[in-house]
Amino acid sequence: MENTYSSNFISTIIEKDLKTGKYKNVITRFPPEPNGYLHIGHIRAISANFEMAKMFNGKTNLRFDDTNPIKEDIEYVDAIKEDISWLGYKWDILLWASSYFEEMYNKAVLLIKKGLAYVDDQTAKEISENRGTLTEAGKASPFRNRTIEENLDLFERMKNREFPEGSKVLRAKIDMASANINMRDPVIYRIAYITHHNTGNKWCLYPMYDFAHPIEDAIEGITHSLCSLEFEDHRPLYDWVVRECVMDCVPTQIEFAKLLLSDTVLSKRNLRKLVEDKIVDGWDDPRLATIRGLRRRGYTAEAIKKFVFETGLSKSNGIVDYQQLEYYIREDLKMKAPRSMAVLKPLKVVITNYPVGQVEWLDEEINKEVPEMGCRKIPFSREVYIEQDDFMEVPIPKYHRLFPGNEVRLAHAYFIKCTEVIKDETGKIIEVHATYDPDTKSGTGFTGRKVKGTIHWVDALHNVSCEFHLFDHLTIENEETKELSFIEKLNPNSKEILTGYLEENMKDVKPFDKYQFTRHGYFSVDPKYTKNNKIVFNRIVSLKSSFKINK
Repeated sequence: MENTYSSNFISTIIEKDLKTGKYKNVITRFPPEPNGYLHIGHIRAISANFEMAKMFNGKTNLRFDDTNPIKEDIEYVDAIKEDISWLGYKWDILLWASSYFEEMYNKAVLLIKKGLAYVDDQTAKEISENRGTLTEAGKASPFRNRTIEENLDLFERMKNREFPEGSKVLRAKIDMASANINMRDPVIYRIAYITHHNTGNKWCLYPMYDFAHPIEDAIEGITHSLCSLEFEDHRPLYDWVVRECVMDCVPTQIEFAKLLLSDTVLSKRNLRKLVEDKIVDGWDDPRLATIRGLRRRGYTAEAIKKFVFETGLSKSNGIVDYQQLEYYIREDLKMKAPRSMAVLKPLKVVITNYPVGQVEWLDEEINKEVPEMGCRKIPFSREVYIEQDDFMEVPIPKYHRLFPGNEVRLAHAYFIKCTEVIKDETGKIIEVHATYDPDTKSGTGFTGRKVKGTIHWVDALHNVSCEFHLFDHLTIENEETKELSFIEKLNPNSKEILTGYLEENMKDVKPFDKYQFTRHGYFSVDPKYTKNNKIVFNRIVSLKSSFKINK
């Protein structure tokens, strides 16, 4: 069975609405504002709309909520479409909020004629100051009681560009004493002299989100308007707009908790600052939880969606541990990723008793858990690279890897014993000499002495040079950083670049190819910097974690 959400409060509401005949079918929509790149928090909204519709054989529209041209750009439109497609979702109809500007304007005129909207000359600051507080009622605008005729005239002149930006707005006339501040005469139109990417310079009047959104939903026949919990207090205004604008369809707004992830940045404003100040390597930086960043790092759509499905849909906000996302990518790649060896911090080992010029080709399974993947050939010769961390001249207690006089196994190959340490003039170790025992070849059934350490390696004469990018959490979240700004919380060690070696058979890897490297974890070929014979691997996640999923 295909992974999706289990039964939840939203599916229960939809099922009831269908059984009672409130709606004959289900139509949802994902309505992003094209003012930035999507991140993992948006995936819950995307999947909620697409999956709930699919669960009831319904449809999902993709609608760009392009009512604020000041911040919007076609670059984001293209990126959003690509990201949704990469996740595996197909929208039924592609729509634009700007296509409804004429009808929205007419509905605003209708509200004026009903005495439910008025033109206000107060400044934005005055409107905010007069809105009141949670315990004090708001103060009515001195322009609240303008006549219908005067409001119609002023609104028409606003549309005809007779007034400067910020000089007038159109407000809904509801209740300045409402316990819900959103109902205290909200602004529903403002003047903005800016070219719109879809409508050009046709309009200088642009609707506010709380007015435009319910009208858009109703025009499209949306049955269930699924949105994040922050819009729960806006629902009375949503219903008011649909009712007073006399819309044929009456959608049901349902709110669910946002998906918040620990140790990263999800605020669009903060993400934009990171990108514009070049603190990160663009919107697709692998440290970011943008969809593009996760994809470039090597996360799969399947793992991300499984993570989102398992965190579920609820009415209570909470922060999900980043380790839970890492758990699902490990589970996904465990059965998909070929195994290989890579040395990230090389130290050369010369096997002095191995024949000069001889090369053996060792056989090893590509993935022991998936035998049908077959085997790979690994070259082995007199010189190999091991990890610097796998050698200590003066070993610490319980150190079982290579040190002078100690014997270890080279994975898939032979036992070797360290015989000499070579240093440069500064005293830095640059090479290790060792001998090997030809009777200890892996797979030959050798049952003699045992060794406590097995280390991975890459042949020094047959390999591929590679750059490895290792990542840590972008932010540091703890008691000490709790009161700091997000910039002050940034982890200065969130990225490390190393240069090492891959097995020779990996010379033809392609962007997004994924491997499990012995002891290091899961890696993916970086699509941005892998070119002109240069290979860059991003570490997706380390191999193991103590994190457990509570079933």
